[in-house]
Amino acid sequence: MLIAQGKVCIEGVVVRDNLQEVTELSDVICDGKAINTHKAYYIMLNKPRGYVSATVDDEHQTVVDLISEPFAEQLHIAGRLDKESTGLLILTNDGIWSKLVTEPIMEIPKRYLVTTEKVIIPEIRARFAEGFYFAYEDITTLPSELEIISEYSATVTIYEGKYHQIKRMFHAVGNRITSLHRLSVGCLELDESLDEGSYRSLTDVEITATKSLCSE
Repeated sequence: MLIAQGKVCIEGVVVRDNLQEVTELSDVICDGKAINTHKAYYIMLNKPRGYVSATVDDEHQTVVDLISEPFAEQLHIAGRLDKESTGLLILTNDGIWSKLVTEPIMEIPKRYLVTTEKVIIPEIRARFAEGFYFAYEDITTLPSELEIISEYSATVTIYEGKYHQIKRMFHAVGNRITSLHRLSVGCLELDESLDEGSYRSLTDVEITATKSLCSE
């Protein structure tokens, strides 16, 4: 009845469809009253070494332990980094948004700065561009991009997130990663003003741009 009367708004838009999708984070106003007060949180963290990408862990400190906010326990991680890796990590309570960011089919680019044990030779760029076969899973990775910075450092851009993917790719060409630092996910760049272990909320522009990228 209220929908037919135009008295229900979702995300500021009058709803006419009884089947309109609503999530626990949708902004819903019914007959002038807000009936869903859950708030969405989007956090950018500069992850330091030694913290696991988990909400709870019995043995190690987690990245959530770094979030000194009353809503921290509501957060989950959108795209993990292993314990020794550093850099951009996104935490949110918006499950739909984080699924879009991390869903392999979306092929969202993720860029990393790596340092290696041995010299990075230019010839391996072709291997990254063609993809690597991982026998254990019987899969071939999507083409990736390797840009050499110096003898022992490079940036790598991948479009998926297989288990320890970048470390395994370098292992396949006879090298070993000594540090792995995530610089960006899609259009989200790590804020250079954030010290290790520091965080900030994403801006409305960043949130909207990411949603737009994921909907393309």
